[in-house]
Amino acid sequence: MYNELREEAIVQKVGGRFKLSTLIQKRMTALNRGGRPLVDLDTDDKMAIIIAEIMQDKIYLDTNNEIKTADDVHGEDILSDMGIDDFH
Repeated sequence: MYNELREEAIVQKVGGRFKLSTLIQKRMTALNRGGRPLVDLDTDDKMAIIIAEIMQDKIYLDTNNEIKTADDVHGEDILSDMGIDDFH
């Protein structure tokens, strides 16, 4: 079993056990469909990759329970800083 999942830190980071479960399921689906890992780990263990992505703030759920990455946030911040509000 993955020790990180026993800790409250990962649950609090995501916002609860339901959100953690949702995030893990959605990210696992993305990786199984060929998505690339957002962390550099020497493993093919997708669950370990997902846990590392969560703990390193690489992925999270938005208010619509959709996966977002740190790159998504930075891209939106840059566009917002440029005065571009409607970029979706």
